[in-house]
Amino acid sequence: MYSNKSIYVILFLGLISSACSTSQNVTTSGTIPLNKTTQATLWVQNAAEYKAHALQAYNTAERMLPLAIEDSYWTASINQEENQNFSSLPPAVILDIDETVLDNSPFQARMIKQGKTFNVEDWNAWCNQAEADAITGAVAFTNYAKEHGVTIFYISNRSHEVEYATRKNLIEQGFPVSDDMDNIMTNGEEPEWNSSKIQRRNVIEENYRVIMSFGDDFNDFLPAKEMTQQERYNLLLENADKFGERWFVFPNPVYGSWEDALFDFNDDLTEEERNRILNNRLNTKN
Repeated sequence: MYSNKSIYVILFLGLISSACSTSQNVTTSGTIPLNKTTQATLWVQNAAEYKAHALQAYNTAERMLPLAIEDSYWTASINQEENQNFSSLPPAVILDIDETVLDNSPFQARMIKQGKTFNVEDWNAWCNQAEADAITGAVAFTNYAKEHGVTIFYISNRSHEVEYATRKNLIEQGFPVSDDMDNIMTNGEEPEWNSSKIQRRNVIEENYRVIMSFGDDFNDFLPAKEMTQQERYNLLLENADKFGERWFVFPNPVYGSWEDALFDFNDDLTEEERNRILNNRLNTKN
């Protein structure tokens, strides 16, 4: 029969053994694969601040919407500003899909854990699952806009081959999707519809007064492909008054044209050259 002292010793050793075992398990099974998007993906999936950014945009847009509807000279389109032939057109809003209304961070997390980088095959497989969750605030805003007579358009650079699954995903998340017209406009759906989104915006602008635009990339608001960082910054200054009123941009630290602009859209750089450029882009003020 064990004495009280012996029992305490046994229990103590057992706790140490259990703690060591747990520590070892965490160390071996909890290793995060090396991937440049890990920290960004963790932020998107876990930070309350990320959801706050989205709510801030959609809440602001909802407050501005009645004024935008009432003012027939209100437009978020640069083309319509220049042409001035839009005041009698019915109102519409244009939204990007990925990282604007649908959250694809699980796909990125999957790529990280599998040690992969973006590829079309895996991306289309993810889209066809139709399991992306809605970005915080997006469902409430789009339905509010629809209830107030605003037509909703989604312009996405998802391939046309995944449009059916994308439509299913949007409907299941509660977004307004039309049965009477095609309000989901995907890349390649028409021969002239490419990743720039210009042609698709033009089609909408011919028939609707675009009162608001939403996206996570500069190209969701105006043509900015192949532009340098300085040129993009100049465009920002020229259109500064539109952000938070007619244009609403969402944070996307994981991917986007901002990253391509770091390398001046040069796809032929070696890893060493890319790392050198990134190092030079870090501003230490000394």
